[in-house]
Amino acid sequence: MKVEIIAIGTEILLGDIINSNAQYLAKQLAMLGLDVYNQQVVGDNEERILGAFDEAFKRSDIVITTGGLGPTKDDMTKEVVAKYFKKKLIPHDESIKNIKDYFKSTGRVMPENNFKQGMFPQGSIVVKNDNGTAPGVIIEENNKIMIIMPGPPNEMKPMFKESIEPYLKNKTNTTLISKVVKIIGLGESLVAEKVQDLIDKQTNPTIAPYAKEGEVTLRISAKAEDEESALSLIKPIIEEISKRLGNNIYTIGEDSIEEVVSKILIDKNLTISTAESCTGGMIASRLVSYPGISEVFLEGAVTYSNEAKHNRIHVKQETLDNYGAVSYETAKEMAEGIAKTSGTDVSIVTTGIAGPGGGTEEKPIGLVYIGMYINGEVTVQKYIFKGNRNKVRNQATIMALDMVRRGLLKSDI
Repeated sequence: MKVEIIAIGTEILLGDIINSNAQYLAKQLAMLGLDVYNQQVVGDNEERILGAFDEAFKRSDIVITTGGLGPTKDDMTKEVVAKYFKKKLIPHDESIKNIKDYFKSTGRVMPENNFKQGMFPQGSIVVKNDNGTAPGVIIEENNKIMIIMPGPPNEMKPMFKESIEPYLKNKTNTTLISKVVKIIGLGESLVAEKVQDLIDKQTNPTIAPYAKEGEVTLRISAKAEDEESALSLIKPIIEEISKRLGNNIYTIGEDSIEEVVSKILIDKNLTISTAESCTGGMIASRLVSYPGISEVFLEGAVTYSNEAKHNRIHVKQETLDNYGAVSYETAKEMAEGIAKTSGTDVSIVTTGIAGPGGGTEEKPIGLVYIGMYINGEVTVQKYIFKGNRNKVRNQATIMALDMVRRGLLKSDI
């Protein structure tokens, strides 16, 4: 069955609020095995809303709307739906009582304009709203279904989970399961090249590549009668992808790179410290976001100035004078220095030029050295990242965390 999502509200159309409802619904519907091929956003205008309904029902079996169920004149979704299906709006006694009780519980009397929230197209299914005054509506007509829900996410999401999802489950005999393969160290085009034949042959499961800053994700999705059957379709695809991409895959699942690194450190009972210049504490911040990291993360230093590098982590003054703060030699001594002064098994450090100024022909903007200390051995990698200051810092942070991951997997400690 094909589903279309329509967000109703001029405030969304003008960009005053983000349409997070559509993102949520698309994910939930996909997991139910329902296909969402189109989405619309339409302002609070009767003629344009009617046109959106016409367009949606030409190509979809189910239309889901959010928004326009409030008490004001420009909240017109139910009124326009009633007109579209040529139905009268009639009062729903239980809903009106619930709205009155809602106001009573707050010490107020229900305003007259809230009465419209208790009016519904004749013959429709009223969906209770336990988190607000706007009930939802389901209309089944001529093998088409319209589902109307409130706009506020704190009302829409629980209504969907409690009422709409069970209703839709009865309309389909399939489920959709997805597994995510996350990759660092290969660009999107190279990843696609390595799995292109699998993508070309895809039917069920499907493979969807997409890139985010510093990493690439492959989402493998399968439709089947149940979860077990879907997973059995996904398994051989993931096994083949794993053979081709090797340890560039940092996880199969939803974990972030910092979660993966933190788990390895804790599992191996290895302590870690950080010394950051251009990333300014971003590596430490991502590590400490993981609950339980305090078992192994001992210290994070932001050694931004040459004085801090020399005084705090014992980078030699002659190294700074001869090679500069942004150099292989400085990164090496930073990694050794923070590990020894903190007494950790592992350290990771960064020094670079994030921009927008400070670059030279010899040392361009985006140049970053990442140093790692593991079990007495130091490794330094040189990178030249593209993008603005924030992108350079973010990419350096991701690559530093991945460098630790790879180092820990190789290490025998």
